[in-house]
Amino acid sequence: MKALLILFFLFNLITFFVFGYDKYLARTNRRRISEKTLIYLALIGGSVGAVFAQKIFRHKSQKYRNLFWIILTVQFILFEGLWLYSQTSYMTF
Repeated sequence: MKALLILFFLFNLITFFVFGYDKYLARTNRRRISEKTLIYLALIGGSVGAVFAQKIFRHKSQKYRNLFWIILTVQFILFEGLWLYSQTSYMTF
């Protein structure tokens, strides 16, 4: 379980920096990271990083205001279920 938490933290940190880098690219009029890539990063576990990046960098905050919160909620529920399952598996032994 500890490894999952570390992986979750690292993936969200990477997602946060990718969103920040995309904002930098937008400000310097360079080729940007595709929206599909940013959404995929949030979907596969980086939604916390995406939400923080939206707030801090003011990035994609108008276009995807609710999408990342929905993804975050779903991931939280899944993570809680995984944690609960791991706790009950310890109790059965």
